[in-house]
Amino acid sequence: MSIRPEEISAILKQQLERYQSEVEVSNVGSVIYVGDGIARVYGLQGAMAGELLEFTGGTFGMVLNLEEDNVGAVLLGAYSHIKEGDVVKATGRIMEVPTGDAMLGRVVNPLGQPLDGKGPINTNTFKPIERVAYGVVTRAPVNVPMQTGLKAIDSMVPIGRGQRELIIGDRQVGKTAIAIDAIINQRLKKDMICIYVGIGQKQSTIAGIHTKLEEMGAMDYSIIVASTASEPAPLLYLAPYAGVAMAEEFMESQSKDVLIIYDDLSKHAVAYREMSLLLRRPPGREAYPGDVFYLHSRLLERACKLNEDHGGGSITALPIIETQAGDVSAYIPTNVISITDGQIYLETDLFYAGQRPAINAGLSVSRVGGSAQTKAMKSVAGQLRLDLAQYRELAAFAQFGSDLDKATLARLTRGEKVLEVLKQGQYAPMAMEDQVAIIYSGVNGYLDDIPRDKIAPFEVDFLKYLRANTNVLKSISETGKIDDATNATLIKAIEDFKSTFVV
Repeated sequence: MSIRPEEISAILKQQLERYQSEVEVSNVGSVIYVGDGIARVYGLQGAMAGELLEFTGGTFGMVLNLEEDNVGAVLLGAYSHIKEGDVVKATGRIMEVPTGDAMLGRVVNPLGQPLDGKGPINTNTFKPIERVAYGVVTRAPVNVPMQTGLKAIDSMVPIGRGQRELIIGDRQVGKTAIAIDAIINQRLKKDMICIYVGIGQKQSTIAGIHTKLEEMGAMDYSIIVASTASEPAPLLYLAPYAGVAMAEEFMESQSKDVLIIYDDLSKHAVAYREMSLLLRRPPGREAYPGDVFYLHSRLLERACKLNEDHGGGSITALPIIETQAGDVSAYIPTNVISITDGQIYLETDLFYAGQRPAINAGLSVSRVGGSAQTKAMKSVAGQLRLDLAQYRELAAFAQFGSDLDKATLARLTRGEKVLEVLKQGQYAPMAMEDQVAIIYSGVNGYLDDIPRDKIAPFEVDFLKYLRANTNVLKSISETGKIDDATNATLIKAIEDFKSTFVV
């Protein structure tokens, strides 16, 4: 039978009296329970929510519960040496993480300690992991594109700097691949800092991502915050808050644009649930603690675009959520969908059918929309959505009918070719102007007479031809639009290239 903490409190009052002559009682307490990664401490009258506590043996904890006669704290490290009656010191400091340029290129844990074997991180700037998000008055409209380098996203589900766009789908359908491609794509301009937060991922997965980013030259402007599956729940809980605190330093002090990826918030919710139930917080629907919505809303609200008076920096958040058997109506997915500004929905059936990235164009949406697109991309994207919508509608009926009229067959052919155009390999993000040129060819019917298996080679060779023989791509890149002269040159280039392309 377990003894309640308040019963132990009375016994420990006498033990604490011997410390009164040495230190202020309000700054020192005593462990009355320890186990499962949490501790209850008696005697810390002045403790603050989120305050760091120092336990014996150099282990730190963080205050989460402020109760009538004790505080509940989570332990941030090994706790097998801590026992009942041990002294606990309040540090008077809210939980902070190191930030600044010294973090770039490093792999750290949620406490900011290096994991990559490259030595200590020398920085004097620290930021608290929890803070109130910027208000509406300090924000600016989201209207600058955040290019992912993926045709299907930049054309149909555009993301703006300062937006929160959810990536959602079942396991193993390419959610992380989209996020990593978005990081790699920033190497073209190197005007964005990227932070990848791995929550409950395997160590091998984090190591693989680190290796790939280094190989692609993306670690120069990136930070990896890793909390692996083998670590205790409190570190998984802290990871995304530590990541966004690092992002805020770049946004505020250097007025930079930051991309942050939370991979994934499903595991974050599970870690929080574990901690909360151990701390005896009231569980809510589906046995999750009642404030799991607040857990994610206060995190994602910190992504924003600041106005010029506040430096004009931004934080773009790409949270990832894993669904079970495609169920987007479950508790955690609906929570995060309601907080974010749109979602990219990845479908398992599309993935196994070879459509990669497996983006369902019907269920994916961006609430920022065309505001975060260049004029060139906007001009080709409208027709692209229409072609795909018509194709989806007709494809369902076409499988039952054998004799189709000419117009229906033409629409089906166009849809098939456009879908083929949207396929893209992993770790191969494309520049905006390259995407525009190839999508333009697809939506204007220039690929209708090319076999599906030849479209990928056509794309590669056509872009090489454009670079070598015209200044179309340079013009689109510099002006951000397709003017009449560029349009005429592009059409002529497509026709000339098609005449030489061997089918």
